[in-house]
Parts: sequence; C-alpha cells; structure tokens
Amino acid sequence: MNDRAQKPAATFELRFKPNVELITVVRMFVDNFYANVIGDKDVSSRVALTTHELLENSAKYSLDGEVRLWVQIDAERARAVVRTTNRAAPEQIERARACFDEITGAQDVRQYYGEMLRRSAQKKSGSGGLGLARIWAESDMSLRLSVNGEEIEIHADGPILAKP
Repeated sequence: MNDRAQKPAATFELRFKPNVELITVVRMFVDNFYANVIGDKDVSSRVALTTHELLENSAKYSLDGEVRLWVQIDAERARAVVRTTNRAAPEQIERARACFDEITGAQDVRQYYGEMLRRSAQKKSGSGGLGLARIWAESDMSLRLSVNGEEIEIHADGPILAKP
C-alpha cells in the first residue's frame, strides 16, 4: 500500500446558496483538491463532475436556494462519495423519484445515457435527469435518493482505483 492510501479519508462539507459561477468554482476546487490529495487526476475529475452535476440539480430545485454538499475520498476503502441535500417542493420530489425509478430500472448504463442525451436534445427546457445519467455513465458512481419530508438527498458512491 502506498503512503497516500494510508492517509485518513479526505472529506469536506459546504453549506451555501450556489449559483452557476459558484458551482463552477466548487467543481474546480474539488478537482484540484483531490488531485493533490490522492494524486490521481482521473478520480479527481470524476468526483468533480459528480459534484458539479449534483450541485446543479440541487440548486435548481431547492426551495430556499440552500444546498449542503458533502464530498469524501477514502483511499483506504478505495471509495468516493458525493452527497447533496436540499429542501424541495413535493412536485420536485416526485420528479426525482420518477427519475431515480427510471435510472435504477435501466439495464445498460451506456444505452440509457445515450437515450437521455437524445431526449434532452429534443426538450425545450430542462434535461429530465441527464445530469444524473451522466454521473452514472461517466463517473462510474451508483446513485441513491433519500427523502425525509421536504428534504431530499442525492448520494453518489463509487470505487476509485488506487495508484500502485
């Protein structure tokens, strides 16, 4: 095991009201932070992509604009986790549930992502879950939705490859 893998998990949490510019700044921070912590640009890029997509969804559908973001790379367990939590309206929660039902029912991640790209290109507004499909397809992370009252949490979790 290398020295990096013996370090404790690198974790941070933010609570803020993101906008497009701040989401981009956070993505760049996540990418740079984890590239330096674990020394693997591929992993840091996938975690940054996941962070960006989850923040965009949370910011777009938050009742009060506030989002909590939690990111962790645990080199010892070879896992990356990104979570966002926000308050959402009942209709947004139902849309999220429908989207997750569709994602979890898909047999082939690449085929599903391709279908989502086609659907999104035909829509006048909104992407209908394209960002979540992108996380699944491009970041190799599994997704989970948790709802507690009006609070919605999206949890992305995936393996990372340790450097030799």
